[in-house]
Amino acid sequence: MKLALTRKIMVIALIGLFSQFSMADNASSATEIAGIVVAMNHFASDTDKAKLMAISADDSLAGAVREMATAVANIAHAANAEGKAAMATIIDSQAPDRAKVLAGAIAGFNHMASVDDKAKLTELYEL
Repeated sequence: MKLALTRKIMVIALIGLFSQFSMADNASSATEIAGIVVAMNHFASDTDKAKLMAISADDSLAGAVREMATAVANIAHAANAEGKAAMATIIDSQAPDRAKVLAGAIAGFNHMASVDDKAKLTELYEL
């Protein structure tokens, strides 16, 4: 009986540990995306595109994070229609406010992020 209880506690602890790593990966990836958006002019550099595509391809990350990375990687002066639609879905979802602000900045990107969006992202993501 004691052994079964110990096993259950260990399983719960491991699940909690791995879910925290997953959340941390989503947060660090979102911060990476926000940093790229704040610094970007017209389109992402080749180095930034490589980072964004790695985030997009990482199946361990939340779908919204991967969609934001894809939308930013595809920006050419502004987000394309597909990227804007994906960002609208995130904004209208139950996503955290930080994600909604980032999605709004991506959708509204016009040659660069607005001064207001840069300030919000810098504050929210501690850039």
